[in-house]
Parts: sequence; structure tokens; C-alpha cells
Amino acid sequence: ILLILGFLSTLAVIALIAVAVTQNQPLPKNIKYGIVLDAGSSHTNLYVYEWPAEKENDTGVVKQVEVCKVEGPGISGYSHATEKAGPSLAQCLQQAEEVIPSAQHKETPVYLGATAGMRLLRLQNESAADKVLSSVGNTLRSAPFNFQGARIISGQEEGAYGWITINYLLGNFKQVSGWKKLLLSLKSSSETSGALDLGGASTQITFVSKVSSESPENQLYFRLYGKDYQVYTHSFLCYGKDQALQKKLAMDLQAKQSVTSWIDFYFQTMENSDLPDPCFHKGYERTINISDFFKNPCTSDMKKQLPFSQLYIKGEGDYQKCRENIQKLFNKSGCPYSRCSFNGIYLPPLQGDFGAFSAFYFVMNFLNLTSESNPLALNKVTSTIESFCAQPWQKVKTEYHNVKEKYLSEYCFSGAYILSLLENGYGFTENDWQMIHFLGKIGGSDAGWTLGYMLNLTNMIPAEEPAGPPLSHGSYVGLMVLCSLVLVSVLLFAWLLFHKPKCLQKGIV
Repeated sequence: ILLILGFLSTLAVIALIAVAVTQNQPLPKNIKYGIVLDAGSSHTNLYVYEWPAEKENDTGVVKQVEVCKVEGPGISGYSHATEKAGPSLAQCLQQAEEVIPSAQHKETPVYLGATAGMRLLRLQNESAADKVLSSVGNTLRSAPFNFQGARIISGQEEGAYGWITINYLLGNFKQVSGWKKLLLSLKSSSETSGALDLGGASTQITFVSKVSSESPENQLYFRLYGKDYQVYTHSFLCYGKDQALQKKLAMDLQAKQSVTSWIDFYFQTMENSDLPDPCFHKGYERTINISDFFKNPCTSDMKKQLPFSQLYIKGEGDYQKCRENIQKLFNKSGCPYSRCSFNGIYLPPLQGDFGAFSAFYFVMNFLNLTSESNPLALNKVTSTIESFCAQPWQKVKTEYHNVKEKYLSEYCFSGAYILSLLENGYGFTENDWQMIHFLGKIGGSDAGWTLGYMLNLTNMIPAEEPAGPPLSHGSYVGLMVLCSLVLVSVLLFAWLLFHKPKCLQKGIV
């Protein structure tokens, strides 16, 4: 009888475990996809994201599975041939079709967000901007995906979505349940990371601010996964690295003109319209058409009638002089608030870590200054950029012969500009430089605004924490196994206690 009872008890325990495992086993994965096109000022990138449908409200489950760089300029570069803007995306859309299973094409949302390049084109020629967006929209509608719109996003949106992206990927929006939630509630709430984004035409700074805002237009409020965030964000149009270079050249031209009388300047430039530039390598030369130079909204306010049609840039390779020239871009006077970044824009005290991505990362990575495990000291970063700028152009060309000349020639300026922007513009010092982490990818996904944009538009980051089981599947099964083992142990102990085996009884006697 005891053997039968023991056998039945063991069978019951096995059945209990089997039912628990079978009943709570996760369903087969149902993968969803989304596409976002980042239409920047210099080029367009297409990103394909995927996530498990049953976990789409979990933090960090969305991952990037494909990125395609569109050939040619950004869509704002088609202002004189607007009908070509849309077809330029065709190759990358075809690549997305191959990555995403054909059965899911119709349900896959596709979004296009245009940034500062198109914001500038809209200021310069609104009709052309509308035609470019129309061409792009027609191409995306003809693709087999679920077209959700093509529009120009604001600088504030760009900053906010970048902040959402990096904090989502870093797991700072902790969505937890059960025992983990209880443990985390005993600790202080996790900190978020600030976001520093640098493009070709604009730059954004975004971070959670714990002080009351003196500038409501730069303040956003988010409620994500049941937590409230007060976020400061500002976008500086014309302060992306490409447009900042144009502004600097225009200011240098003005400075040269101001130290020379108009008559002397006229005859000097008729013979030689050279402009020495310390931000380019010694031996480098570039020709600029004046007619195109001042068409740009970022430089149009500095337009002058000049007696020459072309400007010849000649590099000097002088980092210190370059920094002095760049610092003139940041107007630090006339702050109407307790604290400003530049140009009279309010900036609350910097706090927490910052993730610097896009051109911040690309430039610093080229210069081998992106050590994420142990950020380099500011003086080391400065000396590295200074040494690079001092190298003659011919040596640089030979050493980096695989890099396109336009990009290679501007790394000296871009490196010096990044330091000026972070130090002189935003006020990062030697002491808090370690707060900045240059990020290219986080967990296989590119750091940038596109993921945050899609997460927002697909409502994958709810205001309140989604309801879920108190325990995860693994925890539940483990608990069931533990309880079953305890049950068997108790039954065995009880049997030994009340029904002593004969061998034990003889020992006692």
C-alpha cells in the first residue's frame, strides 16, 4: 500500500509539473516589423525594426534588423528636381521587402521623418519642400507596406525622440513586475541619460531637469510606463556641423573684409580671393561659388556684394586659431535667464550621464576617441584633435585614402567644432566630461531619433505600465517545482515519522 501511495504521489507531482510547464509555455513567436526613414540634411537612412508581438509593451524588446543608406544626397538636395526625390528611395525599399516576410508587408508600417535639411528648405522655398514631400509620399505609397506618412519633424521632436531611443535601449524605462518591482521600489528610481544629437544642419540637447523651468517652450512632459519625466530640450538650427562650417566661413569672410578698406579689399580680391582657414589641413584647397554660398538660410543674413564669384579656401592646420574662430559662432552675451547655453537660450544645470550620437559619434570614432568603457580625459581628446589638425593634407590623404575627400577634409573642423559646442556652447567642463559617452549602437540598434519616433507612433510606450502576470514564466515554473519538492519531502518525512521501518525499530530495541 505504501509503495502504491508513494508511486501515486510521485505521479501526481510529475503531472503537476508537466501541466504547469505546458500551460504556461510561451506561444510561438509572432514577429512584427516597422520601417522608419531618417531623411537628414546630407543623406537618408532606412531602418527596419522587429519585435515580438506578445511583448511589444516591454522595455527594450524592439531591435534593429536592417539599415540601408540611400544613394545620393538628402531629399532636400532635390529642390531643383523634386520629382527625383521619391525614386531615390526605391533601392532601399526593395531591400526592406527582402528582409521582411512578404506575408507581413501589408501590415508593416512605414514612416518618413525629415529633419533640419528640409526645415531649412521650407524656410527657403516652401513650394519646393512641399513638392519633395509629395514625391517621397508617392513612392512610399507605391511600396507594398502600410504607409503612415512623410513629414518634416520639428527640432524639439527630434531631440525628444532621440532621448526616448537611447533610454529605451539602455533599459532606463524600467518596466518590471512581481518580486523585481518590490525590490526596485525599495531603491531610488533609476536615472535617465541625456541625449546629445549632432546632424548636418542642426544639433539637439535633451535631458531630464529637476529644476523648475524658466523657459516653458523648451520643456516637455512625458508619462512613460507609469513614471513622469520633465524633459528639457532645444534644437539649434544652423548649428549642425555642415551648416556651422558655412556660418564660420561667412564670418571669416566678414572679418577679412572688416580689416581692409573697401577699395583695398576690392583690388586685393580681384587679384586673389584666397581665404586662409585654420580649420583645414595645411596644403588643402577648396573653391566655393559665392552665388551658392549665400543662398543658404543659415548664411543669407550675412550676404554682401562681393567683387568676385569664387572664394578659394587655403588650409593652415592651426587648431588653436580654429577654436578661436569657431567660438565666435556662440553668442554668450545677453542672457535673459539665470543660465544660458548660447544665443540667449535657457539651459538648466547639466545633470546625469549623456549619450552623444550621430555626428558626435562618427567624428569622434574616426579620431579614435570613443572609448565607452573608460571615457578619455578632455585634455587627451583636445591634444588628439590638435595633433590631427597639424598634419599636412598630403599625409592625411595618403593615410586615409579610403575615406571620401569631403568628409576627410572636414574632420579637423568637425572635431574642433564638437569640443567648442560641448565646452563653450553647453558648458561641459574638465570635471564633468566623463558624463559624456559617445554612442554608435546600443545592443545592435543605432542610437538616434528614429526608434523613438516609431515607438511613439505605434504606441509601444504606454503612459501606464501594462498589466502583466505577477511572475515571469521561468519564475512560475521554478516556484512550482520547488513547491512540489517540498511536498514530496514533507510526505516522506511524515511517513518516516509515523511508520518507522522495521530496521529502525530493531535498532531502537
